[in-house]
Amino acid sequence: MEAKKIESIVEKLRPLYSQGAGDCPDAVLQGYPDPKNSIAGLRCLFEVLFPGINAARLGQQDLQEYLVKGIADASAYLRPEIERALPFRWDSESKPQSANFEEESHAIVDRLMDSLPHIRSMLIADVQAAYDGDPAALSYAEVILAYPGIVAITSHRIAHELYKNDVPVVPRIMSEWTHTKTGCDIHPGATIGKGFFVDHPTGVVIGETAEIGEHVKFYQGVTIGAKSFPLDENGKPIKHIKRHPTVESDVVVYSNSTILGGDTVIGAGTTIGGNVFVTKSVPPKSFVMREMPQPRIKTDENQ
Repeated sequence: MEAKKIESIVEKLRPLYSQGAGDCPDAVLQGYPDPKNSIAGLRCLFEVLFPGINAARLGQQDLQEYLVKGIADASAYLRPEIERALPFRWDSESKPQSANFEEESHAIVDRLMDSLPHIRSMLIADVQAAYDGDPAALSYAEVILAYPGIVAITSHRIAHELYKNDVPVVPRIMSEWTHTKTGCDIHPGATIGKGFFVDHPTGVVIGETAEIGEHVKFYQGVTIGAKSFPLDENGKPIKHIKRHPTVESDVVVYSNSTILGGDTVIGAGTTIGGNVFVTKSVPPKSFVMREMPQPRIKTDENQ
């Protein structure tokens, strides 16, 4: 293509990019967090939390050295991307010009690393729940290395810590990468207790303001979603309000069931059967099922 033609195209493109307050929301001149580095940091933390998944590297050094290097590598990947992400907390008109994003990003990474013992203890319970909850699981190693539900909850517990520290963009990069890897879509804002197990996680969706208790088990296709999106005076969705259900402890939700609404509470010890649509609260220790016609069985004699 001729240079003049390229320059003509560029001149038409330039006004379509954000130059400052009031322009289109694509703040290209700001510089986005790098998704590759964000996921590289996430992968480093996977290896810190489950050292056995990189047996070759672990075998070359003792556990102390391995963990120190893993935490240092994760920090080096994530800290600059968090710094780049922090300005996206605000729209271009309200961003504080005096904010020290570099200093804050260091503090956020320190808090994330401080949370690793807690995350590790939660994941121990998650692995135990998967092993106890699936008769096909023959070892903890099988659960850690082969179960996509463990990948999903590990990623979520890391991303959730960043979400709690009001980090924009990066937690969603992590959760959407995990979505593509596992088929399980958990918003980093969701609060999930220990001992969580998603068996066959394809199609599972858990919304931002969902609250899930301890020792909860989901099967494939479960949705924990919102009924509607309240709008403000400008017709835009109101953010940061409770839109998704609360699922209390010791609940089992079978495949392809949908539970909606910020006021909906599924009581502790309840079982939700498959293909159920729930928009109202359910008392503790209930069994919820879809009333369906009985199956009809044909044989050679009665056809």
